[in-house]
Amino acid sequence: MKSILRKFLKMVDVFGFFERDPFGNLVFTKRILIGTLGSLTWARYMWTNKTVIKGTEHLEKLPENGVLFLSNHQTYFADVICFYHIFCSVKWGFRNWIGLPIYLLAPRARMYYVAASETMKDSGLVPRIFAQAGGITINRSWRAKGHDVKREVDKSAGDKIGKGLSDGWVVSFPQGTTSPYAPVRKGTGHLIKEHQPIVVPVVINGFRRAFDKKGLLLKKRGTTLSVTFKEPMRFDPSLSVEEIITHVEAFLEQDYPEGKQWYVKKQAEKTESSGT
Repeated sequence: MKSILRKFLKMVDVFGFFERDPFGNLVFTKRILIGTLGSLTWARYMWTNKTVIKGTEHLEKLPENGVLFLSNHQTYFADVICFYHIFCSVKWGFRNWIGLPIYLLAPRARMYYVAASETMKDSGLVPRIFAQAGGITINRSWRAKGHDVKREVDKSAGDKIGKGLSDGWVVSFPQGTTSPYAPVRKGTGHLIKEHQPIVVPVVINGFRRAFDKKGLLLKKRGTTLSVTFKEPMRFDPSLSVEEIITHVEAFLEQDYPEGKQWYVKKQAEKTESSGT
């Protein structure tokens, strides 16, 4: 009976007044939050800086759910906000353009992004509000409050992301950090093997130059922000986790300048300098 009622409400309730997402958030409230945040940030991407978008033609025929966007990561929030602008513009039929923000009048609500729990809780009021607009929070087992840690893996993470995939589009940052050239976490491989989503590779650039680390404050005006969506793909279920990770590292274009030892050396230098 509940499933029949849910389908009926989804059909007649176009604004989402009564419908909730899998995490219990009202769809109508999410649309208000996304529209408001989009209105407050649009100028940053079109006037203060210039956003160059490529490949949204690949998104036009994607299904409404079961799609995983994998991107490199440069700031906590500016990257995600830009994705939200693009996804909403695609919904309205725009291609590679967010220049006319009428798409914020009825934004796409069934979209989610994966974020560290401490980032969403410890970064102030705005991130907490933004978390209600589609944040899937997980506890990182390797990093906490800017320091390397070792703790138990968050076994609920896969289930949470699976819920998001069952309802809509999910953005994930497989490196799990804004640091450049960081290795792809194994959790991404396990996630793809378990849920078999359509995977859309995304490569971004310029956000680290334009915004602070959180992505809430402007650091440099007139920066070109680039977002490139590559052709959607499905991974062969027979691939191992390690093979999937190798493919992900390749399409994110986050090659190590001097091999993997470069990243290890840089991390060691960073740890040493922070301890002195």
